[in-house]
Amino acid sequence: MEFGRVSEEELDSVKFELPVEPAANNKILKGEKAKNPKVYLGCAKWGRMEWVGKIYPEKTKEKDFLAHYVQHYNSIELNATHYKLYGAIGIAKWAEKAKGKDFKFCPKMYQAVTHRGSLKGKDFLTTEFLRGVLAFKEHLGPIFVQVSDTFSPKRKNELFDYLRSLPTDVEFFVEVRHHEWFSNENIRKDFFETLHKLNMGAVITDTAGRRDCCHMELTIPKAFIRFVGNSLHKTDYTRCDDWARRAKFWLENGMEDLYFFMHMHDEAKSPELSIYLAENLNKACGLNLHVPQFIKSSGNMEGKPKTLFD
Repeated sequence: MEFGRVSEEELDSVKFELPVEPAANNKILKGEKAKNPKVYLGCAKWGRMEWVGKIYPEKTKEKDFLAHYVQHYNSIELNATHYKLYGAIGIAKWAEKAKGKDFKFCPKMYQAVTHRGSLKGKDFLTTEFLRGVLAFKEHLGPIFVQVSDTFSPKRKNELFDYLRSLPTDVEFFVEVRHHEWFSNENIRKDFFETLHKLNMGAVITDTAGRRDCCHMELTIPKAFIRFVGNSLHKTDYTRCDDWARRAKFWLENGMEDLYFFMHMHDEAKSPELSIYLAENLNKACGLNLHVPQFIKSSGNMEGKPKTLFD
């Protein structure tokens, strides 16, 4: 992910601290732990050749990557569906790889719907997209609808009308990026209140160069975090510490589902940081998340920092 990328020299000057908890979140979280909260941790893709010999066994073929990925993570932010419409048969084959596991695929809405022209008149493409991803069945997690950096609040009625057209028996999270969605307080309030009324979540994107997108607003008692690390820079670890603390607070106060997706500008290094985060979440929140395991011969985790709760 290139969104929000800054030079390495700038990273030490970025204020990475998470914003204070928005007051409106008190209306979303009930103040006591949910009955059976779920935490899902994953990456954006499974098809990374750089992970062969790291978390995938040596000589693993690409067709077998997903079968190994599901042994390490319990979810994936599925960007593949953004670039191509997949039919139900192909989707069902992916779902089969997760059979018997509490694993969630979180597909990104097809780009011809969200990034090409108006959102109006996209009923057919949306239906075809949904027809495919519904084949995930019990493994279907939230679908996330992202509009481009140039999609400004001047088009908010277009966005809201489209969101209202979506089925209510499928879970959606929405990501906006244009700075005016966050800088104008009235627009910001209108956006989050509309999502709340539609029972949709707001994607929280934590990236160095766009701190406004790390807004921390909850519109439902669930969260969808897109975390963008910087190739294991020292700030990656302190940021994960901060997220473990916030996750603990949210889970203790009524969060039902937490989806956390690890991105890197260099995705080869996503597994290292996801291991650190999984260990931190387990210790901070009393969870039993499976911690991804490196192939013993790789030695990639030598010298990693201790977690905050060691």
